[in-house]
Amino acid sequence: MRILVWGAGAIGGTMGAYLARAGHDITFVDNVDDHVAAINRDGIKITGPIAEFTQRVPAFTPTTLVGAWDTVMLCTKAHHTEQATRAILPFLYDHSCVISVQNGLNELTIARIVGKERTVGAFVNFGADYLEPGMILHGSRAAVVVGEIDGTITPRVNAIRDAWLDFDKGAIVTPNIWGYLWGKEAYGAMLFATALTNESIADALAMPQYLPLYIALAREILAVAKARDVIPESFDGFDPAAYLPSAPAGAAERSLDDLVTHNRRSAKTHSGIWRDLAVRKRPTEVDPQLGIVATLGKDAGIPTPLTRKLVALIHEIEDGLRPQSLETLDALAALAPKSVT
Repeated sequence: MRILVWGAGAIGGTMGAYLARAGHDITFVDNVDDHVAAINRDGIKITGPIAEFTQRVPAFTPTTLVGAWDTVMLCTKAHHTEQATRAILPFLYDHSCVISVQNGLNELTIARIVGKERTVGAFVNFGADYLEPGMILHGSRAAVVVGEIDGTITPRVNAIRDAWLDFDKGAIVTPNIWGYLWGKEAYGAMLFATALTNESIADALAMPQYLPLYIALAREILAVAKARDVIPESFDGFDPAAYLPSAPAGAAERSLDDLVTHNRRSAKTHSGIWRDLAVRKRPTEVDPQLGIVATLGKDAGIPTPLTRKLVALIHEIEDGLRPQSLETLDALAALAPKSVT
């Protein structure tokens, strides 16, 4: 396929490098001049336990790009979605599609700008980190899913899946992409909670004193999904049904154990959220990932006090008003039930 990858960071850089190595016609766009220069000078380097290779891929900044593409993979941070999607518009044909290869519910924003018929949903959960200009860590393999936002199975999503098999042989097409995205919202709330600390994902999720908090967070997110008639999907050890009030006793504990096991296998020990806060010292995706859930919950009459508090705590860390610590996680846990049945 001929694909424009808009955002050559952790997600886009990893997938684009693999696809280019397999022979697909890949073009990178990124707004970090040093990153673009390093890719054009030396190629993009993928490192880590999955693979070690360097791949030549043409890279441009948005102001130097010329042309149009049938397929665009939008791989920016969620809070850059609106600006990036508007910047993509001049590089689309009428029949083009924009695939949201991001965290969050960004398909809603993309569809508003380019049209529903030109928007494709995707869910990826593999571990990757931008290390330095031209270098990406690929830390783990995980779910890779693509689907039309209206649930139909079309030739174009089958073609995207076929191409993505060159990145991960487990890539699939789904008629329920919203189910995967909302499942990731619930899991993502847990990841944001772990980023309140300096603990690894696995270590934080394994702490029994926070079990009621993790379950209560997931339940808030899943209640909003239910109000929107979404049936969340399972992936990589996360089973949304295990967190519902109707779940069998011990189901949530087993799901959390599976998540701990999955994360201990990854060379990426901390979330990208934690890295934004602790290493890159920049704003996180908390508003478009969790803030939108609180807003949608309010519209549906679903209370989301834990989600709202978590958003506020992340902003306090961003603003230098709180440290990343177990004490900050305790401030969130104080609002959760002491036990969840």
